[in-house]
Amino acid sequence: MALQESLDRFKKQQEKCQSTLTSIASKKTAANPRAVPVAAARAPAPAVKFSNDTERLQHINSIRKGPVGAQIKRVIDLLLETRQAFTPELINEACYVDVNANKAVFDSLRNNPKVYYDGKRFSYKSKHALKDKNQLRSLIRKFSEGIPVIDLKDSYPTVMEDLQALKAAGDIWLLSNFDSQEDIAYPNDPRLPSTKVDDELKLFFRGIELPRDMLDIERDLQKNGMKPATDTAKRRAVAQSQGIQAKSKPKKKKNEISKRTKLTNAHLPELFKDLKG
Repeated sequence: MALQESLDRFKKQQEKCQSTLTSIASKKTAANPRAVPVAAARAPAPAVKFSNDTERLQHINSIRKGPVGAQIKRVIDLLLETRQAFTPELINEACYVDVNANKAVFDSLRNNPKVYYDGKRFSYKSKHALKDKNQLRSLIRKFSEGIPVIDLKDSYPTVMEDLQALKAAGDIWLLSNFDSQEDIAYPNDPRLPSTKVDDELKLFFRGIELPRDMLDIERDLQKNGMKPATDTAKRRAVAQSQGIQAKSKPKKKKNEISKRTKLTNAHLPELFKDLKG
């Protein structure tokens, strides 16, 4: 009897333990309904990437392996744009040309007529050392026969604007040279004595009869070394391609005197010898 009671108590304890384990297992399943394998839970490893500097380094390498002339141009362009003096190290940082590592580039820069080298730094050297409009005006006045604009273009950054300002103020003339197709700057110095033109020369000049066709005028200008301001042949070709017909100038009627003309200068009979009926 005592044994039976012990067995019953043992069964009840077993049932209670089983119930407890089942309860615990159900709680875990509710908290994590789908078990994920450890290997699958790990995030995939990032793909191997090259350095973000790779493209820049390739660009630098292509510059340094490029022709000497191309490297020199990069340096001269840098000096021209900035108008500052650069050491070889600063040049390397600014445009990736390693002047110290390339003897051919270094020697060419040092002997280049557009480059000034003081032993430490390189800077741009223009043909005329000018800084402003006043110096530009003074220089042009020294060249009575004119100075090519191409020789002034690189003097300082705003030189072209100053040339136009001097022209607008009447201080200089800017004329085209037909041979070189370049503008020439001539001084218009009011301090110079004015030249008196002989009256006979004036009459001769005004008596020259110009061709009626602009093409002939342009040819005559070109023969005398001057660049025409117009291009009639090109203008006519464009007009023809667009179907526009050039208007011909009407010929002027000669003012002839006939017997039916009302005479107001009857006191000058020599004017009316050849009257037409």
